[in-house]
Amino acid sequence: MEKIQHKTVSVNGIKMHVAEIGEGPAVLFLHGFPELWYSWRHQMLYFSNKGYRAIAPDLRGYGDTEIPSEISSYTAFHIVGDLIALLDILDLEKVFLVGHDWGALIAWFFCLFRPDRIKALVNLSCELRPRNPLRKPIDCLRELLGDDYYMCRFQKPGEVEEEFASIDTAKLMIGFLTSRDTRPPCIPKEIGFHQAFAQSPTTLPSWLTQEDVNYYVEKLNKTGFTGGLNYYRNMDKNWELTAPFSGCKIQVPTKFVVGELDLTYNIPGIKEYIHNGGFKKEVPSLEEVVVIEGAAHFINQEKPDEINAHIYDFIHKF
Repeated sequence: MEKIQHKTVSVNGIKMHVAEIGEGPAVLFLHGFPELWYSWRHQMLYFSNKGYRAIAPDLRGYGDTEIPSEISSYTAFHIVGDLIALLDILDLEKVFLVGHDWGALIAWFFCLFRPDRIKALVNLSCELRPRNPLRKPIDCLRELLGDDYYMCRFQKPGEVEEEFASIDTAKLMIGFLTSRDTRPPCIPKEIGFHQAFAQSPTTLPSWLTQEDVNYYVEKLNKTGFTGGLNYYRNMDKNWELTAPFSGCKIQVPTKFVVGELDLTYNIPGIKEYIHNGGFKKEVPSLEEVVVIEGAAHFINQEKPDEINAHIYDFIHKF
């Protein structure tokens, strides 16, 4: 870990923290919520030893990267714009792209907006869902899963931040990272996130150390969660702004990996969409779908050896 280098660069009007190690073809890793570049620690060391240049930024609103105050500053166009600027600063014409959770969603947007900058894509956990031209995504989620679904609860500025502030950050992060509940996370206001995280395990799994937890806690206690929550608060705005791309397909060579116990994989209708042709229709260059048995959502940390092998086996062909 001490060999990983850190620097701050100016991209798209903000200061971005970037972790980097290795030389060779570049692999850009995009983290999700509520994470950091650190989520890719295992992958960075592995790929640097395999002859790759591993790059993992703290995305806009996270960690040691700048946190714009306006909710409107967190659209997919802002985030992809940051990453294009980063590639330009690093003098990288093309990269291999790897995303997880919100990082995967941003990776889909990246491949939609600028496929010319991507050699191949490996996305974890979050599949590409087709844009419904008639309904905004939050309305669809409310209809499918109700107002208490966590993405719907995240929409009101300040409300969830206040709930999170009442919970010990270490307990919160352990609860997020170690959850194996496959049910859609629905948190009624009368119960609250405090009660939802009351059962966080007191003993850490073998793949998560106290040092790992402490790193997340240190950064989140400094920044809070608003930056990451603002990604969710732009879901409808992203829908509006991407109207010109409605019907466009992902043409980048793609591999998709998801955990069997990932809550995203167990949302009603998603397994059928992924395995019965719907996903392939939206991503014509989808070459492989892998379901990791017994793994939950944070698979790049829970199953690093398997994930490293799956990424390498795909990108080394290009």
